[in-house]
Amino acid sequence: MPHPAQTHYDAVVIGAGMSGLAAGIRLAMFGRKVVILERHNAPGGLNSFYFKDGRKHDVGLHAMTNYVPPGPRAKGAPLNKILRQLRLTREDFDLAEQMGSRVAWPGASLRFTNDFAVLESEVARAFPREIDRFRQLDATIRAAASEAVALDAAPRSARAVLAEFLTDAVLADMLLLPLMYYGSAQEHDMEWPQFCIMWQALYHEGFARPFEGVRRILHALTNKYRELGGERCMKCGVAHLRVRGGTVAEIVLDDGHVLTADHVLSSAGLVETLRMCDDQQNETSAADIGRLSFVETITMLDVQPQALGWDDTIIFFNDAERLVYARPGALVDPRSGVICFPNNYQYSGGRQLAEGVLRVTAQANFDRWMALAPDAPAYAAEKQHWYGKLQEQALKFVPPQSPAILREHTLASDMFTPRTVLHFTGHLAGAIYGSSRKIRDGRTHLANLYLCGTDQGFLGITGAMLSGITMANVHVLGAGKMD
Repeated sequence: MPHPAQTHYDAVVIGAGMSGLAAGIRLAMFGRKVVILERHNAPGGLNSFYFKDGRKHDVGLHAMTNYVPPGPRAKGAPLNKILRQLRLTREDFDLAEQMGSRVAWPGASLRFTNDFAVLESEVARAFPREIDRFRQLDATIRAAASEAVALDAAPRSARAVLAEFLTDAVLADMLLLPLMYYGSAQEHDMEWPQFCIMWQALYHEGFARPFEGVRRILHALTNKYRELGGERCMKCGVAHLRVRGGTVAEIVLDDGHVLTADHVLSSAGLVETLRMCDDQQNETSAADIGRLSFVETITMLDVQPQALGWDDTIIFFNDAERLVYARPGALVDPRSGVICFPNNYQYSGGRQLAEGVLRVTAQANFDRWMALAPDAPAYAAEKQHWYGKLQEQALKFVPPQSPAILREHTLASDMFTPRTVLHFTGHLAGAIYGSSRKIRDGRTHLANLYLCGTDQGFLGITGAMLSGITMANVHVLGAGKMD
């Protein structure tokens, strides 16, 4: 196991995900001696990539939200804040806009793009009696924008607020589906501030993707961090934090090596971080452990999806009368989920991915997957079974193609489960979005230990980077470094 070069740092960052890397960049930018500690051999955490049979597969990234093109709209947008605060350029991320996505329901469909007017016109078409209420809802959300991102924003039920505006429960469910799948750690609902943030991120600003996928973003972040003199130590996990006098006194690594630091920023998650503290080993609540995990299938094709009539970028689907967003009783709940075609972005210069890609995501039961030994025939059999089921489900929501045609064009396939999520992120219960309890100001019971990332409450790739930037600014650099 490699060791950090020093024994004392101004700041130690736990985790080389998007938030940890962004925090590290900000700290190094202002001359802080900082090290990022990562248990695995690849950065990214939830948003990373892996190699299989000579192919690179993204994990996590369907789209980067909060995209705005250069121009007047970009001035105060989250994307521009990230670029400014990290001293990066648009070219560093090489983002291409989506072609268009939709929410698909039995008997109803809503299309949306990076132009909010498209969604507005779709609601007027499919739910004409609701359009005025929809516009009032949007105006309320936009008016609450500054309140939603405030670190002291009070929790409130998004469903309860929606019920104050919309009378059609199906429309409410349809609007919630993309936001929940891309950002809610709470079963059946979302916190109102998080709902407002995600509404702006998905519906007003929209989706984009680098041609090279998540690797492009990770390379930009790691290269910037290295240029600034930041230290990153891979395969170097934190075993526990020794507490004395209300602070983290020592950081103990997996092999027993000990560091000290003035500040510790952890992207490991709320419960995961508190359980590292030797004064909190048995004091975290099981109710704080997230319950929402997912499976995802990846299918590589010998044709571009558009050749099969599949033009959407992302499809958020539901195959029941109402949306159920909760841990299922079965291994997988195939009734709702996300279909993603990474090929269907407006890549510049006529570029297109070398192979077609179909990704299908659905809710999964962590405990049931963990009950299957990963090297046992039953685990492989269940993966094969649910891979087929999700392929069948996806074919219901795209222009018709037979399963035989899909099999004919398939070059390779893979599937990850909640067991995979646990291994690569360390999130208890394989919880993609961490705990349902978010700590907006990032503070813990220890004076020099702060949360960033998932359980600080800013979700998605954009949110994770903003979280790392904000927590570094507020807790280590001071308010004067916010711009």
